[in-house]
Amino acid sequence: MSAALEARLRAAVAEDAPATLDLLARLVRIPSVNPKFERAPGLNDETAVQDLLEAELTALGFTTTREYPFPDRPNLIASLPGTSEKSLALCGHVDVVPVGDRAAWTRDPFGAEVADGKMYGRGSGDMKAGLAACLAACRALHRLGITLEGRLEFHAVVDEEAGGFGAMLAARKKPAPTAVLVAESTAGSIRPWAGGLDWVRVVVRGRNGHSSRRFASIYPSEAAALVPVRSVNALELGARLLAAVQALEAQWGRDKKFPHLPAGMNTISPGVMVAGVGLGPDGLPNVLNNPGIVPDTCVIDFDLKFLPQEDPAEVRSTFEAAIARFAATDPWLAGHPPEILWDLHGLHFPPVNTPEDHPLIAALVAARQGAGRDVRLEGMLGVTDAAHYAAQGIPGVVYGPAGYSAHGPDEYVETASVTEAAQDIAVAILRHCGVAA
Repeated sequence: MSAALEARLRAAVAEDAPATLDLLARLVRIPSVNPKFERAPGLNDETAVQDLLEAELTALGFTTTREYPFPDRPNLIASLPGTSEKSLALCGHVDVVPVGDRAAWTRDPFGAEVADGKMYGRGSGDMKAGLAACLAACRALHRLGITLEGRLEFHAVVDEEAGGFGAMLAARKKPAPTAVLVAESTAGSIRPWAGGLDWVRVVVRGRNGHSSRRFASIYPSEAAALVPVRSVNALELGARLLAAVQALEAQWGRDKKFPHLPAGMNTISPGVMVAGVGLGPDGLPNVLNNPGIVPDTCVIDFDLKFLPQEDPAEVRSTFEAAIARFAATDPWLAGHPPEILWDLHGLHFPPVNTPEDHPLIAALVAARQGAGRDVRLEGMLGVTDAAHYAAQGIPGVVYGPAGYSAHGPDEYVETASVTEAAQDIAVAILRHCGVAA
């Protein structure tokens, strides 16, 4: 690949930086809060984001289509023609999380205010800056009249913040690209690896009864012998189960390692624990406000992370076996084993384990080296839509600008990093897709 051509491409991106930041500001000013979290007039305008992106992409010669993982919530899929052998998809999500406590913000959450080299706003870093950087890269290629050998696709998807159902649909599109670059904020780190994530629910059932007769369940006595039916407190059983899961978590942290991720990141985090009486159609206890009834149901929801090299099916089997071993130690649970429910709320992120010698990694490394920037290959602590492409056999790399305070107040992105990421992405596209003869 010509170093001179790459230098011209970087220069074209740099010259276009004001237009890129203007595009980013327009994207941030469109509230596109995921409606699964908060719904209000004027707050959930993912379609307006797609309209803006589509207008930019069609001006660059992309053909565009829309697909709907949910009614009125479109994915935008754009494509430049080329071979499948060197094809590449650029991916970013258009949904953002809610603003939260407005009083905690010192800037307008949808104002796209720029100060001290930072652009503030909900979704600025997570991840509209990545979308703007990808579009800037495409614009530079178009400006220089470069025709790519490999097919270049642009996937702007919905719903990443609530499980990634937009990317799940986009990743199934045929013909599939040979790789995907997800432009989440990485502050210049190249991230080809991420652990998997499951949300799993464990339901423990006991036997309810009046709390005045609890003594009969815990103290052997003549009086206890006169109580014919004894309650079994599901909350206490759930607490013991929680301790058993924590022991499993510690074992995984000690015994399982991945070289590019911190030891112990494969946690089993308890996020929700609810106990009460009965089990309603929503999967939670019916009665939650009467401590005079010994609870017969305890529901615990876990956020379970595992390592990039692990088989999700084996992880699930190991977790289930640990719960079974725990249940076997308790006389009640041995006959009434806990129920384990996977794919809670439809959420499952497969692991991403792209080989270190993959051409897209090599292209990004060369792009950064050519610009005189440092090269850092790291694992991703969080999950991204790259997981859903990996599930379809499409290797992915996460790479993008420097965004901070994602999901928190005063979210921002460093404006210079948007240009730098766009330059690196443009060169990586050129190297991965090649130039048509």
